[in-house]
Amino acid sequence: MINKKLRISVVTPCYNEEENVELLYEKVKDVFNELKEYDYEHIFIDNASTDSTVKILKSIASKDKNLKLIVNSRNFGQVRSPFYGLLQAQGDAVISLASDFQDPPEMIKDFITKWREGFKIVVGAKKQSKESRFMFAIRRSFYSFINLISEIDLLKDFSGFGLYDRKIIEVFRKINDPYPYLRGLICDIGFEVAIINYVQPARQKGRTKNNFYSLYDVAMLGITNHSKLPLRLATIVGFIVACSSFLLALVYFIYKLIFWQNFTVGTAPVVIGIFFFSAVQLFFIGIIGEYIGSIHTQVLGRPLVIEKERVNF
Repeated sequence: MINKKLRISVVTPCYNEEENVELLYEKVKDVFNELKEYDYEHIFIDNASTDSTVKILKSIASKDKNLKLIVNSRNFGQVRSPFYGLLQAQGDAVISLASDFQDPPEMIKDFITKWREGFKIVVGAKKQSKESRFMFAIRRSFYSFINLISEIDLLKDFSGFGLYDRKIIEVFRKINDPYPYLRGLICDIGFEVAIINYVQPARQKGRTKNNFYSLYDVAMLGITNHSKLPLRLATIVGFIVACSSFLLALVYFIYKLIFWQNFTVGTAPVVIGIFFFSAVQLFFIGIIGEYIGSIHTQVLGRPLVIEKERVNF
């Protein structure tokens, strides 16, 4: 009896990566040429690129059936599209791999080795990075902050790069979340995680598609999904400020009674107080708004993405 080869699915989200996708395809192919005991499929899920990314991938797909392509009807963002791509994979294990070479393809071998040891989840943690020191410091600070306020222990320095057993993918399929936070989900489901540290390379070619808004969106998604602390902090701060204001008003009142002729309150404390309380209110209204927005997204229950076409499925 011939043993059936295990299949590994590699899922790569992309958007306007015409300079990188062919090089990445070749690199992943070279890796699996050395892993002849496995079959593989390389799924690219394109977020409606406006450059030649789709054209290049279709050309490769016409020659190699191992490459599969999903083209979204529009850009569904960096949260929904990669997660949807994982759900479409049919491998015994699924590897999430970025298209810009900041996730080293060579680590596929290390992930598979750990997977064969029995781990259902194997992730890469970037302990150092060749990207901007400022951005790396910001990211590390955020990971530390969200881990501090989270109700569960979250992985530090983890961006989604890793291997997920088919059993984990089946769990993901049962989670009806239209805006999933993958980094939190893998900790939430409770399986043991193997962590492989690596140095994150610089982007191979092209410019990053992330901007302040997209990074802020992911940051707030992580906070609203895994912590109620900001909401409780609003209540606590409101109570403290109210008590402080009452005590301050009482002090002013007594001081005025004692020094009626000499003590003039003036407008400065009033103006400062108004601006301070307004700032506090606006800040916490914004926090509450983020949670309401998260609830609104869940209630709408829209699909993760809408496909325009598939190739080689």
